[in-house]
Amino acid sequence: MLFFSIMRNLVFILLLLATVGCNSQNTKKMEHPYTNELINSTSPYLLQHAHNPVNWQPWNDEVIEQAKKENKLILVSIGYAACHWCHVMEHESFEIEEVAKVMNDNFICVKVDREERPDVDHYYMTAVQLMQQRGGWPLNVIALPDGRPIWGGTYFPKENWMKSILTVADYYKQNQKQTEEYAGNLQEGIQQTSLTVEIENNIPASAELLKNGVNNWKSRFDMKEGGSAGAPKFPMPVNLEFLLYYGFMKNDAKSLEFVETTLEKMAHGGIYDQIGGGFSRYSVDEKWKVPHFEKMLYDNGQLLSIYSKGFQQFKNEEFKTVVYETVDFLERELMDKSGAFYSSLDADSEGEEGKFYVWNATELKEILKDDFELFSDYYNVNSKGFWEHNNYILLRDNSDKNFTQKHNLSLQQLQQKVAGWKNILLNERAKRIRPGLDDKTLTSWNALVIQGLVDAYKAFKDEHILSLALSNANFIKHNVLQTNGKLFHNWKLGKASVDGFLEDYAISIQAFLSLYEVTGDEDWLSLGGKMTAYTFKHFYDDKSGLFYFSEKSVNSVLTNHFQKEDNVLPSSNSVMANNLHKLYLILGRPEYLKSANKMLQYVTDSFSKYPMAYANWGTFMLKTTEAYFEVAISGVKSKELINEMQIGFQPNILWVFSQKSSEIPILKDRFFMGKTQIFVCEEGICQMPVETALKASKLLKIGE
Repeated sequence: MLFFSIMRNLVFILLLLATVGCNSQNTKKMEHPYTNELINSTSPYLLQHAHNPVNWQPWNDEVIEQAKKENKLILVSIGYAACHWCHVMEHESFEIEEVAKVMNDNFICVKVDREERPDVDHYYMTAVQLMQQRGGWPLNVIALPDGRPIWGGTYFPKENWMKSILTVADYYKQNQKQTEEYAGNLQEGIQQTSLTVEIENNIPASAELLKNGVNNWKSRFDMKEGGSAGAPKFPMPVNLEFLLYYGFMKNDAKSLEFVETTLEKMAHGGIYDQIGGGFSRYSVDEKWKVPHFEKMLYDNGQLLSIYSKGFQQFKNEEFKTVVYETVDFLERELMDKSGAFYSSLDADSEGEEGKFYVWNATELKEILKDDFELFSDYYNVNSKGFWEHNNYILLRDNSDKNFTQKHNLSLQQLQQKVAGWKNILLNERAKRIRPGLDDKTLTSWNALVIQGLVDAYKAFKDEHILSLALSNANFIKHNVLQTNGKLFHNWKLGKASVDGFLEDYAISIQAFLSLYEVTGDEDWLSLGGKMTAYTFKHFYDDKSGLFYFSEKSVNSVLTNHFQKEDNVLPSSNSVMANNLHKLYLILGRPEYLKSANKMLQYVTDSFSKYPMAYANWGTFMLKTTEAYFEVAISGVKSKELINEMQIGFQPNILWVFSQKSSEIPILKDRFFMGKTQIFVCEEGICQMPVETALKASKLLKIGE
């Protein structure tokens, strides 16, 4: 169990992200002396390497066959479009003919977009972590002709890179038998890490278990700046959502204070685009000041959810502003005309990190004129906001209330000023050369945005926000979802590609069920059910009760795995457990709850020790250990009644409604012409129906 033990200690090692622009803004046609097979790819990251002198190929089955035929080692280099050190290594090594010759002579060279192929990335990342106990991107691995890894690392300067890969190639030629033995041992470790699942201690989910886990977690809270103590600081929406839910249910003041502080500090910091909305991937410091300026779709989708819920709980108007500005950012800069959302924006433009987003004092004076002094105090165009090269990162360190008192302004006057400044600077910024855009569409990331938009709609009842969610969901329905429930992972230029992974199914099911809750449209429930049936058929492991990350029937050199740990994204198995709980309640299928509880057994022991790695499982445990209600409303006025009742943060309620007769089990036989009735239930056991929101709220103890 050595490999398993190592991996347990490496849950959080995967967040080594920085970015660089791909300079896609340069439309001038250029003559390229080299063109490799990546030229036919749709991934922007692969296309960035299509004119390297390295004979790159995309990952496919033919690579293995070619390597075996030529008895040549495979060199796999993995990255993504918004990865700074990936591009540094390209410029230092992969664009250099001398380096390319060494690579081409000794290896079959393969480039992989980790976002497009998370299965390939996981397999080789696991290998590198087992070899070196660390990992990151770019991820560079040398594998045997059959694909089994034998050596790997992350970023290498040019001379180190050439020396290292030549050493491995020479060793393999002289010690082929020993190399194959090492590969076999490493492969066993990968399989053990990826597929061995044990219930170390069969600890049932309980309120005490949750309390112990959260109490252990609190020592890591940065109560002053929010987030985890120290630097760098990452937005971790999965963690914040669980802690908000836990704090609400248990009346835990410290957890609630921590969530509110984190949301406030992030919204005020440089990690948030104060002019255009949307969040960067992370900040390099402990005060959310200096971001790596890339903007990822998956972050912003999830942050829509937590800021919407944060507004419901704390009634902080600034959280509402963040939601609306982030929606505007997504619609303005990452939305395709089809309704799909693109993946990310790079950090760099014109070869400089953050150039698109930062300002110098001289240009701000010219643009803002008499308002410059007030603007400078509001956004810290001073020593606090100073970054480098005489540029400033706009950030805030004061509430609007305190600022208005300091400057003798009304809140309305300040809001008008701020709106004007943002409009002026957004228009001015639009004249700059833009960061590179990763314009591929990933199903799971889009589904996270749907969920975020639904949560925003619940909080603000804005029909435009709901229309964006429906547009994106219809895109998935018509472009990447097949009639049998099968999904594709990737879409670009009208073409769906790469078979869907469990994360695509789990998060899409979650999003479609949420759409069903707010629209009453049973088509979304039906599609969610169809995808659920597909996952049981193609991903479910009867022995463990968990779902594989890739389809279990796929014949691949890659070792499949069970994704259980939550990270920047919730683990696909934890999302499925929550989905199954919801489907159990809506459809009255106890076997779904049984499956979800069986999955939970694998993480309860770990939760008390590493709760931050199992936060979304904690959300499921809260649903099964604390009061959880189903509210089913049937009748022509059901939508109006739901809107009347959905006031404030209510994480422990499942909402279902229908304006007509329905065969859905939770609504079946509950429609009576001329009446609208509200049924308040707990796990299918319902109280007598009532006809007013006030009476139903009393049954739910809302407002008490």
